[in-house]
Amino acid sequence: MSATAVDRVKQRFEELAAQGQAALVTFITVGDPNPDATLAYLHALVRGGADILELGVPFSDPMADGPTIQRASERALEGGMTLRRVLALVAAFRATDSRTPLVLMGYLNPIERMGYPAFAGAAAAAGVDGVLAVDLPPEEAAEFHADMRAAGLAQIFLLAPTSSANRIAAVCRYASGFVYYVSVKGVTGDKPVDVAEVTSRVAALKAVTSLPVGVGFGVRTPATAGAVAQAADAVIVGSALVEIIEQASSEPACATALEGFVRGLKDAMNAARAAPGAR
Repeated sequence: MSATAVDRVKQRFEELAAQGQAALVTFITVGDPNPDATLAYLHALVRGGADILELGVPFSDPMADGPTIQRASERALEGGMTLRRVLALVAAFRATDSRTPLVLMGYLNPIERMGYPAFAGAAAAAGVDGVLAVDLPPEEAAEFHADMRAAGLAQIFLLAPTSSANRIAAVCRYASGFVYYVSVKGVTGDKPVDVAEVTSRVAALKAVTSLPVGVGFGVRTPATAGAVAQAADAVIVGSALVEIIEQASSEPACATALEGFVRGLKDAMNAARAAPGAR
């Protein structure tokens, strides 16, 4: 029997924990610069060592994203990318990769237009493992949560440095898969990570949830990825990868660059976890 959606995420974290590793979660925007390139780039990320793939669903007003990912959304939308086409690309990826967990990150409007039950069913059928709807607060998530749970999809939420104890408790009540901690007070790719603060915050979160905790919104270098990996269960990298896509001279060169960059991140994370004194 094949793994369910949530099982695929859970199993990946369990496998990595048994090996003493943190998960590397990589983000790119679907359809940037075109769907065929995205499919090739996803496979390149996996070859480089990505443990979980996070796919950005293009949206016209990506409020949590900095300029780099905003431009990627604009390019994808100009190319005709839609939520249904995102799901079709997921299905194409699943035709040759049934193991790598895959999470959609986007905004609620396109999902609401499709309808929660229809979206959840289509996402699960395509091979999606979880969804992070950036602008869906836990206080309004009950209906969406019910449909996601019925479809076997993980529901992932963001927590920020400013999140209150009540908000943290609400998120942990609904969340599955993993909890996504935003390491900076700002948008994606906006500021460098304060590793000491992240370490403290992650420890506090792990005291109130048994879910893995991932850290993103500021991890851009192997050194930072390694430092964060010593505290977190997952390191999430997005803007640095989207910049490689934006600046690439050709799609084959871009796939090679993405694979190499991800390998450097993963090697640094593994080395940091293996160092004397690491957890």
